[in-house]
Amino acid sequence: MLILYGMMGIMEAIGNKRAYYDYHILETHEAGIQLLGFEVKSVRKGSVSLHGSFVTVKGSELWLTNAHIGAYQAGNTPSDYDPTRSRRLLMHKNEIGHLIGKLKEKGLTLIPLKMYNKHGKIKVEVGVARGKKQYDKREVIKKRDTARERQRGE
Repeated sequence: MLILYGMMGIMEAIGNKRAYYDYHILETHEAGIQLLGFEVKSVRKGSVSLHGSFVTVKGSELWLTNAHIGAYQAGNTPSDYDPTRSRRLLMHKNEIGHLIGKLKEKGLTLIPLKMYNKHGKIKVEVGVARGKKQYDKREVIKKRDTARERQRGE
């Protein structure tokens, strides 16, 4: 039996840095994701964008919406493949119930924060978030700039 280690076994976490700028993250949860075979290869290759994606509730299931997973090999991808299709998130029923209860609170939403490989399975870290106001964003920028200035001064 021949075992090959290469690009497929190595995957960096794909993050959504913009989510931390636009939202206050209150709590995080780990979820599996239902993918097609070539999508798994594409995710491991790193051709994923979580920018602008969010989690929706349909019935008693959670769906990752608007996440872009590019084709692994353009020639071998089905012609009707939609890279931004909705993908089902896999969690325990009680966790899903907890998150649906949180979403009923005013102003809370679910945002994907990271996508990573854990023990050979693709996982998505989902955060319960509340949107920041414009003055909160300005405050973050001001703190970052003053820290940068202090660091230059040393």
